[in-house]
Amino acid sequence: MFNLVEIKKKNVCIMGLMGSGKSIIGKDLSKYSKLKFYDTDKEIELITKKSINEIFEKDGESYFRKIEEKICLELLTKNNCIISLGGGSIINKNIRKAINQNSYSIYLEVKLDNLENRLKSSKKRPLLNNNSNNKEALKNLYNQRRKFYEKADFIVNNDNDKSQVLEKIKFKLNSYAKENKHK
Repeated sequence: MFNLVEIKKKNVCIMGLMGSGKSIIGKDLSKYSKLKFYDTDKEIELITKKSINEIFEKDGESYFRKIEEKICLELLTKNNCIISLGGGSIINKNIRKAINQNSYSIYLEVKLDNLENRLKSSKKRPLLNNNSNNKEALKNLYNQRRKFYEKADFIVNNDNDKSQVLEKIKFKLNSYAKENKHK
């Protein structure tokens, strides 16, 4: 099993658009690796005692992004954990810098049609809630964030079977650990 100390990384972070499976894959990877799991959106809700939707509705997106930055930066300094990042956190320069310094980053890539299907009945996505065309909204978010997502250490497609995706991630992390053990 991979050892983060050997690869000179503090943690593994998982990123991607909403609905890409970051929390599910992160939890499963956490169980496999016996590392603590953090979901930045859940941490924001715990600290603020509000849902993400409530924060967006009552305080606005810029307020949410400030809280997100603070919590992400705290989590990204933790050792031996798996962190599922909020989909938009990658647009923050400070968060990107912390990812590059501390984390082995994994981007879960999913086709927009699949994301739209996964999210069509969700009411917990403030960036989609007031939007009549989810596909267009997702496409815009993807276009804004893609250049950051694609700088991840490992990019894996998560359109289909999550167990296959998990196996690919485990294989990649174990291989990476072996390659970098003596560097």
